[in-house]
Amino acid sequence: MAEVRAFRFGAGVTGAGSRAEWVALARRIEELGYAVLLVPDHFDELFPPSVALMAVADAAPRLRIGSYVYDNDFRHPALLAKEAATLDLLSDGRLELGIGAGWNLADSDQTGLPFESAGIRIERLAEAITIIRQFFTQESVTFAGKYYRVTGLRSMPKPVQRLHPPIFIGGGGKRLLTLAGQEADIVGLHFKVNADNTVDAEERLESALAWKIAWVREAAGERFAAIELNLLLSGVIVTDDRQQAAEERAHELQAGGSAVTADVLLQSPYWLIGSVDEMVERLVRLRATHGISYIVAREDAFEAFAPVVAHLAGK
Repeated sequence: MAEVRAFRFGAGVTGAGSRAEWVALARRIEELGYAVLLVPDHFDELFPPSVALMAVADAAPRLRIGSYVYDNDFRHPALLAKEAATLDLLSDGRLELGIGAGWNLADSDQTGLPFESAGIRIERLAEAITIIRQFFTQESVTFAGKYYRVTGLRSMPKPVQRLHPPIFIGGGGKRLLTLAGQEADIVGLHFKVNADNTVDAEERLESALAWKIAWVREAAGERFAAIELNLLLSGVIVTDDRQQAAEERAHELQAGGSAVTADVLLQSPYWLIGSVDEMVERLVRLRATHGISYIVAREDAFEAFAPVVAHLAGK
C-alpha cells in the first residue's frame, strides 16, 4: 500500500492595492497555517507571479511560494528558467515552479499573442520543460526542437533546491495530464475547460477525477508514488444546511450562464459545502480514495477554509 502523504494547503491570491496590503496578506496566510502562497499568471489578474512571489518570500519566511501557473507561451523557457532559479535562490529554496500550456483565450485576445491549438501548446510546453530542467541541472543548455532552439546557454544562477525546485503541471485533459505524469513532481487535477471556456457537467464529478488520476498513473509508471496530487477548490461554503447553500450557489452560477446544478455542486470534489467537520471528513476520504493531499483555496475562500486547514495541515 502506498504511503499516505500528509495534508498541506495552498492559498491562491492575485494581488493587493499596496505593498503594505500585500505583505499583510502574505503574513495572514502564513498565520492561518497555509504552507504555500500561489499566484496565477493571467493578464487580467493584478500581479504577475515573479515579482509578487519575491515580495512574499521576504515578508513571510515560513511560506513556500509558487506560480499557479506560469503560461509557457508568455515567456521563452530560458528566461523563465533563469527567473525561477533566481526566485529559488533568493527565497532560500522555497519555490514551487508551476507551468502550463495556457487555457484562457482572453489572455491572447487582450494582447494579440497567438493562441495555438491545444496540441501545439502542449508540444511547446514539453520542449520548454526539457530546457528548464537542463538549466536547473546542467552547466549549460543546448537544445534543438520543433519550437525552441537554445545553444550553449550558460545556466546561472543555480536554484537552492536539488535537483531543482518541484515542477508543478496541472490540467484536465488526457494529453496534458500524460505529460504531467511523465515530467511533474506535483500534478494538479482540474476539470477540462473547452475551447469556448465552457465545462461539461461530467467533468465536475468525482468519477472524472478518477479517470484523470488513472491517466497520470499510467504515464508516470514506477514514479507515480513520488508524485504529489493537487486539487484547486472552486468554492468553499461553510454552512449547516448543505442543500440550501448548494441551491443558492447554483442559482447564482446559473444566472451567470452556467448550467451547473445543486446536485453537481454537492457531488463535485472541487466544491466543499457543509460544516467544518463535514469538510474535514470529505477531504480525508478524498485522500484515502484518490491520494490527493495538496489542496488549494482561492482568494475569496482562504479565510473561510482556515478552520479546515487548522484541523488537517501536516496530518
